[in-house]
Amino acid sequence: MRAAVPTLVYPAPLGLSESHMKRGTFLWLLLAPSLWAATPENCSALLEGVREGHGIPALAAAVVDEDVTVAIGAAGQRNALTPVLVTIDDHWQIASCTKSMTASVAAMLVEEKLLRWNSTVGEVIGSLDGRLDSDWSPVTLEQLFHHLGGAPERPPSALWKAALAQHGTAVDQRWSFVRGLLSRNPAVPPGSRWIYSDSGYAIAGAMMERAAGRSWEELMRNKLFKPLGMSHAGFGPSSSPNQLDQPWGHHHSQAGYRPVPPGPDADNPPAIAPAAAVHCSMSDLARYAAWHLAGEHGKCRLLTEASFHKLHTSAPGEDYAMGWAVTKRKWAGGTALMHSGDNDTFYAELWLGVGENTAFMAAANASNPEAHAACHEAIRKLINAY
Repeated sequence: MRAAVPTLVYPAPLGLSESHMKRGTFLWLLLAPSLWAATPENCSALLEGVREGHGIPALAAAVVDEDVTVAIGAAGQRNALTPVLVTIDDHWQIASCTKSMTASVAAMLVEEKLLRWNSTVGEVIGSLDGRLDSDWSPVTLEQLFHHLGGAPERPPSALWKAALAQHGTAVDQRWSFVRGLLSRNPAVPPGSRWIYSDSGYAIAGAMMERAAGRSWEELMRNKLFKPLGMSHAGFGPSSSPNQLDQPWGHHHSQAGYRPVPPGPDADNPPAIAPAAAVHCSMSDLARYAAWHLAGEHGKCRLLTEASFHKLHTSAPGEDYAMGWAVTKRKWAGGTALMHSGDNDTFYAELWLGVGENTAFMAAANASNPEAHAACHEAIRKLINAY
């Protein structure tokens, strides 16, 4: 079964001590369009050294500084068994780095007064014809985004099996999954304990759909991807069926890397898409990171400064905000926001250095320990270089 719970990691760039979580392991186009005319430095040679050292199929990364992508690169093969090389414009599945994107669009719905952060499951979704377990009714949107809503770490096996079968439209699949979750008791009393949960984000995505009257996918495209110029962003596997037009993910065993063809098994199912099913290019991810950094520095577009602050603030007593782990790093000038994503065939990692107004990101088309280590090392080297 595909791993539903990625590990949130905290690499220690520049030799700094590592601070782990308590549990588990339109960039600014209107503000400064001329800055994007500059060509970012190509860091592919640096990445090739890292990729080769860890023996992984492919690696990509980018660096943002003061609203500008200053470096970007890609190295390796789209498929470990073919000589077709990745390019800087290739698309990478970013898995749980999707979470902050979903929360960002939810913040837009809150500003439009279609939702409130304290909107409850009972208010928005209703009784599900009497099948809503009463303990879910008072759970708020904010609790779900903070992983405090009582949703399970792993969904019930029968629901997960049905989700993997992927029958019906994406919306049909998501609502079937959410109805199944909400007809059962929460894993723990809501608000009592932090549990990292893709299922909780699926419920939040369903609340967004019900409030806006549009699918989560449509909301993401129209409210986030298009306004930010994320022209390569989409959902699920990015490669065309039976073609090698984008990187393929890989499983790893003692026999080596086995490519996973595009298809239902190549990414998380639509049922949990609000948690973990976006793909995009490194340039797209850099635009998204720069937008969040700009919002932190008062250069607000699409959202108010108050909303950015809300998205980036951890719940009381916790170190997790809305799709961001919150930690401290010297290179970040204090607070750093990060998230990793792991769908069992790709791995991605995104860091925002709030004080220094800089961001670093990397992705690999594999998700074994060597792929994780390669992304960590690439980010450390880029921090040293930039």
